Formats: sequence, C-alpha cells, structure tokens
Amino acid sequence: MEDSFLLFALVGFLAQIVDGALGMAYGVVSSSVLLSFGVTPAAASAAVHAAECFTTGASAASHVWHRNVNWRLFWALMPAGVLGGVLGAYLLTSFDAGFMRPIVAGYLGIMGLYILWRAYHYPDQYREHSRGFAGGLGVVGGFMDAAGGGGWGPVVSTGLLGTGGAPRPVIGTVNTAEFFLTLAVSVAFLGALLTGHWQSEDGLAGHGSAILGLIVGGLIAAPLAGYVIRVIPHRVLLVIVGLLICALSIYQTSRLL
Repeated sequence: MEDSFLLFALVGFLAQIVDGALGMAYGVVSSSVLLSFGVTPAAASAAVHAAECFTTGASAASHVWHRNVNWRLFWALMPAGVLGGVLGAYLLTSFDAGFMRPIVAGYLGIMGLYILWRAYHYPDQYREHSRGFAGGLGVVGGFMDAAGGGGWGPVVSTGLLGTGGAPRPVIGTVNTAEFFLTLAVSVAFLGALLTGHWQSEDGLAGHGSAILGLIVGGLIAAPLAGYVIRVIPHRVLLVIVGLLICALSIYQTSRLL
C-alpha cells in the first residue's frame, strides 16, 4: 500500500505540474494510470474527480492570486462546463462511452498541429471569444471530462488557444473553472451511487491509497501553477501545449489499435 501511495503521489505531482502550467493533463494521466491498474472507467473517473476537488482548488487559488483569470471568460465557461460534466457523469454510469475516443483523438491531433502552426505564424495576435462559443466549448469539455476521466483541458484549452486565445488568461481561466466542474461531477457520481443508479462502486474500494497519493502529489504541485505561466513566454507556451496535445493524440490513438 505504501508503494502504491508513493507511486501515485509522484504521478499526481508530475501531472499537476503539467496541468497547472498548460491547462491539461492531470485527468488524462491519472485516469490512464488507474485504468492500467484494472480500475473500471467509471470508478477511475470518479477517483480522479475526487482527487481533483483538492488539486484544482489549490491550482485555482494560485491562478487567481497571480491574476491569470479572465472573469468574463470564466462566467461563460464555468456554468456550461458544470452542465456538460453532470450529463457526462450520468452517461458514464449508464453505459460504456468508449465510442467517443476516436473522435477525441482526431480532434486533439488536428488542434495540436494547428496550435504549433499558429505559434510560429501569429504568436502575438490574440482575440476575445464570444460567450456563445466559450459556453458551447465548455459544455463539450465538461461532458468529455466526466465521460472520459479527463478532457476538460484538452478540449477547452486547446479550442480556445487554437482559435486565438492568449495562453496565460486561457490557461488560468480554464484551470479556475475546472474546480467547479470537478465539484459538480463528483457530486453527480456520489448521487448516482447513493440512488443506486451506479452499481460499480466496488471499483474504488481497493484503491484508497492510490487516490490519496494523487491528492497529496497534486496539492504539492498546484501552488506553482500560477507562477509558472507568468514566467513562460506566450510563444513557448503555445509550442509546449501543441506538442503535448499531439502526444496525447498519439497516445489516445495507440489505445484504439
């Protein structure tokens, strides 16, 4: 059990460093590791969101403290993300949502390449997104996050950056909104469990130390999030995000083969 705790503490730390700085990866990395240990998809998503209640809260506080949040964008994303997340949690506890994986992998590949192209052609030209566009992206991102165990950052951050958003406020705002999404999804999983809608709670029973490790590792790394994106130049952030998205696309595609 101690080995499991230390392993997942390291996973949580590294995943949260990347997530806090780039706006994605904690959920994808953590849920993938849990799945490799034999945890069911619904249980893995529930475990990751339980851990993220702590880590996203700390990360959000860091971004607010360092003034990385665009509050207009936040109020467009947060309610939409919560709605999509609750719907995704309901879907995942009802039946297998694996049919969406090829769609997500293709989306990530296209957007990753586009962000890399944009980093070298228009690194200093950014724009404000409409509330309608941000809200729609939030619904899709929240849905994918709950149904896939990690998709808020890859869908929302990638969509906003790829369509002209400035890296620092996009990443800070997406991370801050994620805290409320995570709370909503965790409550949805708990409600499904208590009402008998979800009968897979045994998938979490033997992994308490792993979940605790994710929480502790993520909490240690989360306060660094706001500072990291303040000191990294925008062009460099776009390149790193583009490379990460392409890597996630390759990884997701390899799981389908």
